[in-house]
Amino acid sequence: MTGLRPEHLPYGVFRHAGGAPRVGARLDEAVLDLAALASDGPLDEDPALFAQPSLNAFMAAGGETWARVREALRALTAGPDAEPATVPLEEVELLLPVAVRDYVDFYSSLDHATNVGRLFRPDAEALPPNWRHLPVGYHGRAGTVVVSGTPIRRPSGQRREPGDDAPVFGPSVRLDVELELGFVVGVPSALGEPVAVERALDHVFGVLLVNDWSARDLQAWEYRPLGPFLAKSFATSVAAWVTPLEAILARRVAAPVQEPAPLPYLREEPWALDLDLEMELNGTVVARTNARHLYWSAAQQLAHMTVNGASLRVGDLFASGTISGPERGQRGSLLELSWNATEPIALADGSTRSFLQDGDEVVLRGSGGDALALGEVRGRIDPAA
Repeated sequence: MTGLRPEHLPYGVFRHAGGAPRVGARLDEAVLDLAALASDGPLDEDPALFAQPSLNAFMAAGGETWARVREALRALTAGPDAEPATVPLEEVELLLPVAVRDYVDFYSSLDHATNVGRLFRPDAEALPPNWRHLPVGYHGRAGTVVVSGTPIRRPSGQRREPGDDAPVFGPSVRLDVELELGFVVGVPSALGEPVAVERALDHVFGVLLVNDWSARDLQAWEYRPLGPFLAKSFATSVAAWVTPLEAILARRVAAPVQEPAPLPYLREEPWALDLDLEMELNGTVVARTNARHLYWSAAQQLAHMTVNGASLRVGDLFASGTISGPERGQRGSLLELSWNATEPIALADGSTRSFLQDGDEVVLRGSGGDALALGEVRGRIDPAA
């Protein structure tokens, strides 16, 4: 995430020299202390917005404040002679950037959903009948969203292997990753009032990478009839940096026409984000894909999750679901890359993987052009308790 320019300036929360958490903006390999800039005058805002353990107070201030702060920071950091006061990145501790209120995870990649269907329903249609009509999703557990770099404890639970008469309890043996794009809500909505698709992005503060860790063996046993539960709720890792939506929208590209046409509340000109994504396992890049492979847009996802009147809160997080493309090397999960362990992945050290082993480290990265690099998501697997 080097070489960042004022067009980007992602926000995060950091602690320096054992001090209190505060909001910062990243510029190259340093952090702008926004509370200090507000206190000293270059940033004409209330310092209390930034002397916070999360971005939530800043987000709650609304879109006009976001735009004003972003413009001030761009002016402060632009030009060859600009030397704003910064703290070296290597000297700070990066914290969870958002106090997550609710977490929803979608299933919006056509190639991923098709691959999963072919793996688990080989004698039936790959896509469930509702998939092209609505963004399928589930409610996750906000309390287990963790910042990049947090160790991930291997979960335990019930699983039943093919041919077994009864389930057994123990550590997951099919622990997986999911390469996803997440969106953070900064503008709330009223209970009972759906958010129209054409206004959905007005509620979004920013974008970040997400790893929705998944225990596939636990998931296969528990998910019918109500969907993911313990297989997903043990941990979800997010980047330490949230890129403002304004910095991302230039990466919007046209997407293929959705067929059949969505119902009116989901209908918009199809679009996606041209963001290059990659997954690294133990130092080997095992997948490269792009967010433009998503079938359902962030606006459609948000419109769908509020159409029943469910309200948004500042700090809500919703994620795209695994992002996969049509080629094998574009698959965003180990389940797909190894084709459910029938085609193990070769790593640079000579070993192979189908699913994660204890001690494995996964890094997710994303970028869009020379000036935009999403914060990475890093996690190492610890043994089960």
